[in-house]
Parts: sequence; C-alpha cells; structure tokens
Amino acid sequence: MKRSDRLSIALHILLHMGQRTDAPMTSEEIAGWVGTNPVVIRRTFAGLREAGIVTSTKGHGGGWSLARPMEEISLHQVQQALGERLVTLGAREESPGCLVEIAVNRALDDVMEEANRILDQRLAGITLAALARDVGPRFHEWQPPPH
Repeated sequence: MKRSDRLSIALHILLHMGQRTDAPMTSEEIAGWVGTNPVVIRRTFAGLREAGIVTSTKGHGGGWSLARPMEEISLHQVQQALGERLVTLGAREESPGCLVEIAVNRALDDVMEEANRILDQRLAGITLAALARDVGPRFHEWQPPPH
C-alpha cells in the first residue's frame, strides 16, 4: 500500500492558501515550498481549478487562490480533482492465468472496493477547515519561509 504524495502535497499547499488570503500564490512560490518545479504545480493545480477548488489569475500580481471557503472543500473533492486515490491498493499479476492467483485477486478486489468506499466517505467528511483547526489556534499567524 502506497500513500499518494501528490495528494498530501496538494492538501498542504491548499491549507497555506486558505491561510494566506491577502494575495494569490505563484507557481514558483509554491514550488519552492515543496521542492518541485513550477510546471508540476501548474499541472497539478489544473485539475483543482477545473473542479472549482482553486482559481488562477495571470500576469503581474497573479497566481493561485482558493475558489471557495475551506469549510466547503473536502479531502474527497481534492482527491477526485487530482484523479488519484489517497492510497493505492493493487492486486499483483505475477502468474497470468494461474487459477489460484485469479481467486486471490478477485477476493482482494472486493475488499479493496469496500475499503475505497469507506475511505471516500471518511474523506468527504473532512474539510480543509477541519485540518486547519487541527493545526491549532496559531495557524493564521504562521507564515511559510520566503524562497
């Protein structure tokens, strides 16, 4: 089982965006915080923009901002917008055609479907605002380091 780094990074950035409402955040600024290329940020955030989670403005003073309040953005919505699961569980096919492997994979597929349904329900009930509350009362005072 592998956790999605892309989802974790997106959630991290979205929380900072919710904190900083005075100005949009540029792709370059965000990329510096998470140690990646601005192009990766733009690609990742394109799906979030299409889902109505973030907005973007071009030109001087432009950048990325939350499109709606943190209370209205669930972790499930972010996961869907990115087009990937929080965790990936996959059946292995090491011996194609093996009846035992087919039976094992069929059983595991059913369990994984159920696990994903439960996970989706839980993620739908958690908002960015709830995550911000977990950070604590000083969340709105903290400023990320400049890059």
